[in-house]
Amino acid sequence: MSDIKSTSFLDRALRNLKGAWGKIAGPQKDHDLWAISADLSEDDDEIRLKDQMQACLGDYGGEVSARARAAALGHAYLALNAAGRLKFLKLMTESFGSDPVAVEQAMEDVLHAKDLSGRQMAETKLRHVLEPPRTRLLTQFNALPDGVKFLVDMRSELVGHLKANPELKGIEDDLKSLLNSWFDIGFLELRRITWNAPAALLEKLMVYEAVHEISSWDDMKNRLGADRRCFAFFHPRMPDEPLIFVWVALVEGIAANVGELLDEKAPEQDPETADTAIFYSISNAQPGLRGISFGDFLIKRVVDSLRRELPALKKFATLSPLPGFRKWLSGQIKLGEVVLTDDETKALLAGDEGDAVAALESRLSTPGWHEDDGNSVLKMPLTRLCAQYLLSQLPNSGTALDSVAHFHLTNGSRVEQINWLADTSNKGLEQSAGMMVNYLYELENIEANHETYRGAGTVSASSAVRNLIKS
Repeated sequence: MSDIKSTSFLDRALRNLKGAWGKIAGPQKDHDLWAISADLSEDDDEIRLKDQMQACLGDYGGEVSARARAAALGHAYLALNAAGRLKFLKLMTESFGSDPVAVEQAMEDVLHAKDLSGRQMAETKLRHVLEPPRTRLLTQFNALPDGVKFLVDMRSELVGHLKANPELKGIEDDLKSLLNSWFDIGFLELRRITWNAPAALLEKLMVYEAVHEISSWDDMKNRLGADRRCFAFFHPRMPDEPLIFVWVALVEGIAANVGELLDEKAPEQDPETADTAIFYSISNAQPGLRGISFGDFLIKRVVDSLRRELPALKKFATLSPLPGFRKWLSGQIKLGEVVLTDDETKALLAGDEGDAVAALESRLSTPGWHEDDGNSVLKMPLTRLCAQYLLSQLPNSGTALDSVAHFHLTNGSRVEQINWLADTSNKGLEQSAGMMVNYLYELENIEANHETYRGAGTVSASSAVRNLIKS
């Protein structure tokens, strides 16, 4: 979906939330909080905000009044521009953190407790004073309509500010801890999404799709055909917001080309005759939930659901991008680390003298190279180098170089097959040189593969893939 449509969708959601919270705030609308500037540039803007934050921490007026104060504060945040929201977050961080004097005293009390009872009381007090008041402020938004979504989006903004504003790490940690407890996998609901789903939900899938852009409503309808499935996790406090979703194609044999899978003109297959489920796209819909993992649970739950619905399914595999491959390859070439075989060198140079590695890079850098039949000579070296990339690991962590590979290997899959020119979209060519990979989920080997990768740091791969780097 275009950036214009995406922006329109997000703006509409923001307006709806501001309107709803404005109504809840009620009499608070008369408060001079409504007069603050969008960038908090006026001298007393931050004083007004700080007073409102302090009021939200008060216990007076009952539950209705408390919700109105929180709604007024949230409405003020939503009315700010990017610079104003950053100042808002800094104000909350600096003025509503833990009291260092109280923390130090509580630690002393723990250290000098004379008996078990005294130590337990001191530890309870320490836990209490370690919790900053801003955590209570953040929690109050939870009681508002779409308050959890508001906090998820707030954390997304916080994460984006951390590099330039490391002092915000404390409040980001506080918010992540809250979200971690609220988004426990036990609270999540798996739903299958069909073409009959509300248009608003389908529109969100179009906006949130991060792997293969959905270009039109016809494209969307094709992805929700009889031989296709879409599943998503939802949270009860965000019932209309997918957290993470996966697209599945029901086919015969392991698919090797995403263009063919997404071809709107391709005939629809009978899902009852399919023997393989291909997971061809997984998208995290909420950036604010980064680091709160439930993608592995999604795949396992979807596999269980598909096995119950379609007993003929025997294989479960992905058709996945390699978003870091092209960048890695260019880096290896610059470092002089790419070594080509004699056969690859001969094919690339076609009997001429020259540098075969330079010829490889030159061909890949030529616009439209994938449409030139003469560049079929790239298949052999790219496939082998792709295998090398997938089976290599980061030196300090022992994890796969590729982020998508790390996700699937952690979940217990194995690298099954590397596919030449499997994604010739602009994004696929730019990130992966058109290459894609199948990760195979063999149900009986998932736990063993997971332990092998996370414990011993060994990438599970088929013999066909391993043989590529032996040639």
